[in-house]
Amino acid sequence: MPAVHHKLLLEEALQDSPQTRSLLSVFEEDAGTLTNYTNQLLQSMQRVFGAQNEMALATEQLSKQLLDYEKQNFALAKGEEEVINTLQHFAKSVEELNSLHSELATQIADKMVFPMVQFREKDLTGTTLTLKIICFHSHEAAMVKYSRLPKKRENEKIKAEVVREVAYCRRKQHQAAMQYYCALNALQYRKRVAVLEPMLGYTHAQINVFKKGMELVSKKMDSFLSSVSSMNQSIESQLEVEAEVMRSSQRELLSVDDSVYMPDHDQVPVNRALIQKAGYLNIRNKTGLVTTAWDRLFFFTQGGNLMCQPRGAVAGGMVLDLDNSSVMAVECEDRRYCFQITSPNGKTSLILQAESKKEYEEWICTLNNISRQIYLTDNPEAVAIRLHQTALQAVTPITSFKRAEGSPNPDRAKPSSVASREPQKPPATLEPEDLIVPGTPIQFDIVLPVSEFLDQNRAGARRTNPFGETEDDDGDSDTHDSLLQQVFAVRFLGSMAVRAGHTQEVIYEAMRQVLAARAIHNIFKTTESHLMVTSTCIRLIDPQTQVTKISFQLKDVTQFAAHQENSRLMGFVLQGSDWSNGGEDQPSFSVFVFESNTEGEKICYTINLGKEMSEAKKDPEALAQLMKSMPLTNDGKFLLLESETGDAVEVAGPDEQESEA
Repeated sequence: MPAVHHKLLLEEALQDSPQTRSLLSVFEEDAGTLTNYTNQLLQSMQRVFGAQNEMALATEQLSKQLLDYEKQNFALAKGEEEVINTLQHFAKSVEELNSLHSELATQIADKMVFPMVQFREKDLTGTTLTLKIICFHSHEAAMVKYSRLPKKRENEKIKAEVVREVAYCRRKQHQAAMQYYCALNALQYRKRVAVLEPMLGYTHAQINVFKKGMELVSKKMDSFLSSVSSMNQSIESQLEVEAEVMRSSQRELLSVDDSVYMPDHDQVPVNRALIQKAGYLNIRNKTGLVTTAWDRLFFFTQGGNLMCQPRGAVAGGMVLDLDNSSVMAVECEDRRYCFQITSPNGKTSLILQAESKKEYEEWICTLNNISRQIYLTDNPEAVAIRLHQTALQAVTPITSFKRAEGSPNPDRAKPSSVASREPQKPPATLEPEDLIVPGTPIQFDIVLPVSEFLDQNRAGARRTNPFGETEDDDGDSDTHDSLLQQVFAVRFLGSMAVRAGHTQEVIYEAMRQVLAARAIHNIFKTTESHLMVTSTCIRLIDPQTQVTKISFQLKDVTQFAAHQENSRLMGFVLQGSDWSNGGEDQPSFSVFVFESNTEGEKICYTINLGKEMSEAKKDPEALAQLMKSMPLTNDGKFLLLESETGDAVEVAGPDEQESEA
């Protein structure tokens, strides 16, 4: 007895994943093949019925023609009595055969043609086609409407209506999909019955009509026909059992709470140790010079790559290499749950939108885990969990930057943390505990005090221009007298107190802890600032107000370095004074970490050049020698490096104290 080995699972009807759609397409392809075969088979059966019906008409006409022989007025009709009697006997026999052929034609129509027509109209082109049309239509429109809900000026009433509409459409789609799956599953049983039942009826009709002439043949076929009948009954009984199971599963799946169909109502906590993720996301595509469009596509990760599988595609294609990429939350077109993925070189970026807050956080954490190349380890899941737990225990976030109290220089900010005394010569190999005290607080933002903001914006106060231009006053001698001015677009990631200040290892460890803390505590939003490097100081400037957020003397920068793998990360160590220990001036060190739009090596090169110029100022001959060693531009100025906009950044000569950045 043949069994059905493949069927669609009703539990996957709501998920609507590409795997389920792929399996559904196999069932639909099978149904299409069955439809073509059924049409051809029905044509053959109708031809047999037509031939049999024509046979009945032909035998009836033949019988009449045989009887009409007697009525013919033949000129030589004598001696035809025996022929007439014989023909009348033949006519009677043909008339009896005609009744048998008519009965056979009627049985062929009832038992062979009609069941096949009913199967085609009811099971193939009726209910199945109707369910297919209504199954996946209204849900997409509802999701598009929900995705366009504004984040700002949110109207709870409109949001509730849209959420109910999405839930209603999802429930409707779920019901239609399950009915569609049930119809396709049942079709696997019915197609066998539909093929066997007509032939069984046709064969029985032939045997009943030609019973006398088929005695021997019928005895040979009785057992076969009996087995076919038993098989047909067995398949029908299996269909009843399976139909009852599917109805029970359908009732159970539909008994869930409506929150299952509502977006952004996840009850499961966020998993931050994932190294694989798949699901639907909205991606922003550029459609013109200033116009964009959002498309809802299925994304998944594979190794270190982000993949995308459009609807109808057999397999997915690579979108972006995630190794050493950066992932952060962004504000985009008044849409919620948006995040941006940027390649290490900064040339490629994607803006994606998640469906819910849980999906939004899990996608960002997963992509950050993949960016660290955890998937290349022997046990990536365990490594991700261990890193998450270690970072969670070792890092305590502080979301604002405070000015240090009791510092002799109020213009320079110092992290308010406990710093230990550092030996002048650190050991050759230092452990993380030797570099940074476990549990050291981290500052994720620099907040300018209101009083200082007002002081810098009062009448007569001078603003710092990030492009190296100066006003015609004599204030701010650092800007006027500086031999070097270079501006970089950066994002401040964090700062923390450290123990050592004369090794690059402390910068790398601080970068690791800052990035880990941001990922763990979901601090993905950053603000772009301008980092101005001169020959005397380093300033962080607000690009909107041109107000200096914080300023560091270049002589206090003891160490600086770019990240070894992610070239856009850089940091530097700042030396300060700790007055909290009985009034004694003790050295303290802090690491500041930034992310640049260009390579961090450029910033490090500029800082190093600024320190060399600062030292060379003490010796005019050394300063002149330093200037001579630098290449010249066409107009006789000193070429420093290529700026972020592609224009040459220059250093003023000894007679020209203002740079042109």
